[in-house]
Amino acid sequence: MNSVISAYVNEDPTAQTRSDLDPSMSLIDSLYGRHSARGYLDKEVPPEILNRIFEVAQMSPSNCNVQPWKVYVASGALKDRLREQMVANTVNGVEPNPDYPYRGTFEGEYRKRQVDCAVALYNNMGIERGDKEGRMRAIIRNFEFFDAPYIAFLGMNPSFGATVALDVGMYAQSLMLAMVAFGLQSCPMGTMRNYPDMVREAFDIQDETKILFGLSFGYEDTSVPANLTRTTRDPISASVQFRSE
Repeated sequence: MNSVISAYVNEDPTAQTRSDLDPSMSLIDSLYGRHSARGYLDKEVPPEILNRIFEVAQMSPSNCNVQPWKVYVASGALKDRLREQMVANTVNGVEPNPDYPYRGTFEGEYRKRQVDCAVALYNNMGIERGDKEGRMRAIIRNFEFFDAPYIAFLGMNPSFGATVALDVGMYAQSLMLAMVAFGLQSCPMGTMRNYPDMVREAFDIQDETKILFGLSFGYEDTSVPANLTRTTRDPISASVQFRSE
């Protein structure tokens, strides 16, 4: 995967050169290069790159251009506080109170893909089937945000319903691909919907926004065994039909 980032030169000849603001990576490279990273370096993203990534994601399509997504990004002390609170709740067995219900059971081919994904991840993490302590550690790693320097919470007003929620999903895809183009990785996390009241308190959310999921992100730590995990995709014949009549 080509991770070379081209330089952007301001047209003002008196201005300093601004690098890393226009990546040369193709969309196809970003699609194949993206994976769910579960270990990150303790390294901040330069503010101009962080802003540019979210500017790019803002170009995502949405129904009637309503742009329903709300995004809350925590770093530094706030991120650490949320991490401590969520880990404590998980360890102490505090019942989650998600804003949106989640169906965690799958059947048939969907169940097989779910199991295959879990097996691949746990094998790289050295967790055997009967290792309950190891599985619990893996769960807690979610709420530690996999040591990512940033955690984003994505939400929307529930009055939009499931149809417009698809727009938030498209936004998240755009955001993750933009991150790859700028040399970052991410991990979309459904577990970040577990304790939405913490997010509302942390960001002083006063409107009707409800949290759908979260996204940890940053520079990947390639030495983390879990980051060796790659999942496969079925051939398009499993999900796509072409007809001309």
